[in-house]
Amino acid sequence: MSKTKEEKYDILQNKIDEALLGGGEKRIESQHAKGKLTARERIQLLLDEGSFQELGMFVTHRSTQFGLDKQKFLGDGVVTGYGTVNGRLTYVFSQDFTVFGGSLAEAHAQKIVKVMDLAMKNGAPLIGLNDSGGARIQEGVVSLGGYADIFYKNTLASGVIPQISGIMGPCAGGAVYSPAITDFNIMVENTSYMFVTGPNVVKTVTHEEVSSEDLGGASAHSTKSGVAHFSTANEVEAIDYIKKLLSYVPQNCEEWPEDLPYEPKDEIVPELNNIIPENASQPYDIKDVIFKVIDDDTFFEVHKNYAENIVVGFARLGGKSIGIVANQPAFYAGVLDINSSIKAARFVRFCDAFNIPLLVFEDVPGFLPGTDQEWNAIITNGAKLLYAFSEATVPRITVITRKAYGGAYDVMNSKHIGADLNFAWPSSEIAVMGAKGATEIIFRKEISEADNIEAKIKEKEDEYNDLFANPYNAASRGYIDEVIRPDQTRERLIRGFKMLENKADSLPKKKHGNIPL
Repeated sequence: MSKTKEEKYDILQNKIDEALLGGGEKRIESQHAKGKLTARERIQLLLDEGSFQELGMFVTHRSTQFGLDKQKFLGDGVVTGYGTVNGRLTYVFSQDFTVFGGSLAEAHAQKIVKVMDLAMKNGAPLIGLNDSGGARIQEGVVSLGGYADIFYKNTLASGVIPQISGIMGPCAGGAVYSPAITDFNIMVENTSYMFVTGPNVVKTVTHEEVSSEDLGGASAHSTKSGVAHFSTANEVEAIDYIKKLLSYVPQNCEEWPEDLPYEPKDEIVPELNNIIPENASQPYDIKDVIFKVIDDDTFFEVHKNYAENIVVGFARLGGKSIGIVANQPAFYAGVLDINSSIKAARFVRFCDAFNIPLLVFEDVPGFLPGTDQEWNAIITNGAKLLYAFSEATVPRITVITRKAYGGAYDVMNSKHIGADLNFAWPSSEIAVMGAKGATEIIFRKEISEADNIEAKIKEKEDEYNDLFANPYNAASRGYIDEVIRPDQTRERLIRGFKMLENKADSLPKKKHGNIPL
């Protein structure tokens, strides 16, 4: 006997209710007991109210191995679809740990690939909320193939649409490589972790005793490895970070970030005149400069606790979204080392891919010396930052606040590698090296023959400083466009980026460059 229309609707509603319950009420309660939200709760927090349109709600796995044919849950452990974030189209997938531990297999992967394809075709950001125990062992190589399908799509989408990964729980084994390819990773303290091999395998192979948190928790990856760009106290904060991050970036590589309304005013900032210490060896916090130059309360720092000798992040200047790269004299004197070079290079390449203008604050005494740096390839890693700036075609402005020494001067967005505007404060020192080292080389003979060696060294250092420890030699060559008072910085930058907003530049035709990885 055929069913009535009402009976069919009832069946449909029951299936929808089953899908919405995920793995069942008890499993949802278990998720909450761990201090975690469910897959759907995360989506509700991320997207504008009522905007979520789910795709693949009724998908189930197809495997019959090891009793899986008797355990089928609608959605197969991942919720996928699209909606809006502050009115902008966004695609999302959210893994459901209450269903098979969020394990990935054929149908699960196909749902994720589907929303990735839609995001690419429609030019909108993709947000992945990861919470998975790894590959579904019962489905064997099919699970591994599903991972590879996702990795391939991540790679194709890289630089085309923004991709952001929220690590909301475990992310282990092959699962870690999808977030690794995406643009930003956000982790939650105490409830999320990432590693290729877990503590048990580590103990077996290397005999190290280590917890999941110490091995691959949010703290480890945000301070030691740099895998996590942001570490948050809870999942609500993590989702707020994702929404804030989206506010600075465009929908895709063909668009520019959205401008916010801005009323021009007196842009002179007198406080900047007193930031640089009289003693050139004394540190100061470059963030004090950043906060005074940008629009109020708009700095969104990336990789805050990793490689702290360089600062990177998004901000707004005159209502426009910009990316900031700045040496940090308050940490290791602002030298460039392996980690800071990689951190900055990655950020520069993201900004260039998505048409976000770059502002560089430079105070760098050079590259960090030592066997540790040389043996771990500071040459190759430092070249990554050089390469990233050199290939960037977005508007690029540099402000030298104090030191600009040696090869680091070239690397930090110098005029020679394509910067559009280069400003210098009167306190800036642009030279091959600092006065002390240069004096010992240039005036070695005179110093060795002097009756009073210390006085001679001081005399020659002063002579060297008069000749080179200033921005005017570089300005006379055109390497510096203008020497400005610090209080004029904000005004000059707003004007400069306004002038450059229609910049058109392109790289020579090629398949792709060969960045020194």
